[in-house]
Amino acid sequence: MKVIDKIRGAAAVAEDGGDGRPVFSLEFFPPKTEEGVENLFERMERMVSHNPTFCDITWGAGGSTADITLGIADKMQNMVCVETMMHLTCTNMPVEKIDHALDTIKANGIQNVLALRGDPPHGQDKFVQVEGGFACALDLVKHIRAKYGDYFGITVAGYPEAHPDMIQSDGVATLEAYSNDLAYLKRKVDAGADLIVTQLFYDTDIFLKFVNDCRQIGITCPIVPGIMPINNYKGFLRMTGFCKTRIPSEITAALEPIKDNEEAVKAYGIHLGTEMCKKILAHGINTLHLYTLNMEKSALAILMNLGLIEESKISRALPWRRATNVFRAKEDVRPIFWANRPKSYIARTHGWEQYPHGRWGDSKNPSYGALTDYQFMRPRSRDKKLLEEWAIPLKSTEDIHERFMNYCLGILRSSPWSELDGLQPETKIINEQLGQINLKGFLTINSQPAVNGEKSDSPTIGWGGPGGYVYQKAYLEFFCAKDRLDLLIEKCKALPTLTYVAVNKAGQHLSNISPNAVNAVTWGVFPGKEIIQPTVVDPASFMIWKDEAFEIWTRNWACLFPEGDPSRELLQQVQRSYFLVCLVDNDYINGDLFATFKDI
Repeated sequence: MKVIDKIRGAAAVAEDGGDGRPVFSLEFFPPKTEEGVENLFERMERMVSHNPTFCDITWGAGGSTADITLGIADKMQNMVCVETMMHLTCTNMPVEKIDHALDTIKANGIQNVLALRGDPPHGQDKFVQVEGGFACALDLVKHIRAKYGDYFGITVAGYPEAHPDMIQSDGVATLEAYSNDLAYLKRKVDAGADLIVTQLFYDTDIFLKFVNDCRQIGITCPIVPGIMPINNYKGFLRMTGFCKTRIPSEITAALEPIKDNEEAVKAYGIHLGTEMCKKILAHGINTLHLYTLNMEKSALAILMNLGLIEESKISRALPWRRATNVFRAKEDVRPIFWANRPKSYIARTHGWEQYPHGRWGDSKNPSYGALTDYQFMRPRSRDKKLLEEWAIPLKSTEDIHERFMNYCLGILRSSPWSELDGLQPETKIINEQLGQINLKGFLTINSQPAVNGEKSDSPTIGWGGPGGYVYQKAYLEFFCAKDRLDLLIEKCKALPTLTYVAVNKAGQHLSNISPNAVNAVTWGVFPGKEIIQPTVVDPASFMIWKDEAFEIWTRNWACLFPEGDPSRELLQQVQRSYFLVCLVDNDYINGDLFATFKDI
């Protein structure tokens, strides 16, 4: 979706007497190392959970990070599932490279570009037009519109103090230079740009004057202030010096006594950023853009101070994070099996030409069953956590049971079967019951409690926004030995509300439902909408998921032990002999799924 449409949609809600809350966006830059990129995504995941309108990723000076930027943008849009805007510059970029970048992000479902001239390449003082390239952002905007029509939403940069190239040695642009810069900005908008994001500033009055001056010359599109929190003193001086940003005397006076105290500088930066944003919001500008410098604490603290986010209240449009890829816009149903591994699910369905809408029905798509190494790759920092928590010597299956129990009780923060960090809020409702059945040898990897008409804005299980009610059937997914499974099946024969599917690594399966049955296990009722059922149990998908679920025993856990280690051999034996089971209690009103495990 285009960012401009999201911003206009938020404004329309406010005009119609709706919530009218300001919206915000976040900027990141591509790290230089692979480990830095992995750390960025962990941080980004946490920040994106607060629902920014969009996030953008910068393009390195001189195209130095082109491939990294393209890769990060793809993963932001399709794995992190946040509306993504990619910077694109003219520096060292002949038109064929520019088109390659645009074609790549279009193919990846990204619709937003920030068109920039770009900084001079490293080691040069001035921008030089490359042969076969463009001289300025205006040329880039014209090219994007001419070749790609209306597909892309195009954002351009605005400079409240004039472009740094126009600022003189005394730190101020002449009135003529400032006026010329404004006129050039209008030409970019007239050529097809639909949004302006400003360069950083620290004098709010200068920004407000800039907005007024833009309106005076006929620029009507939204103008979003770029706010850069002060995280440390030296970095602040470096950035303001590079951008030739004016620093008000009161800010200098406040920083000087504390410049060597990083925590004090950061605290002042949060205070200053908060006050700047309050003043901007008070003037009717309801969109903020925060330059995070890939750090989360200051940006999130400012947003919390403004009341735009709450650490303990993260709203969800669906039980899973909705994809932002334009080609997945109609996707509103997923099988529950990948609930803790959403990136794996997205990767496995990336090649689908169409996505489910309204009811589940495409589990036999040929690309769905493909297992690639992606499913088992984890960021290094997560590997370290797994190594610390799961590479503990195992003498018997009881030791395995204890590992699973400790995860369910929150003693462990990682799980080989989860891409998520720790237990999800709804799991904590039933964590003690989960712990008990894990000790009995039912090794749970996915679950949800029964819910009968909880308000949709509940902080633990709510989704879909306020005004509705959500429902869930109790669900458990676990590994167990064949003798345990036989006892459970006997119990299920006397309880007709229980449905199950069980399969081992070799493909032997047992079930009391049809292989084509699709069971909605989560649904929501909202004013003025049809009933939404975003999570299902689909036996055909379960048979595809089982390959990944069993492979994790060796690829994510046993691999933590050396070849020939008894712990490794024990895990391999479990992988070969245990069954994977999904169990649903269809009585979401009076059912007691955990009672089924008593006396087993």
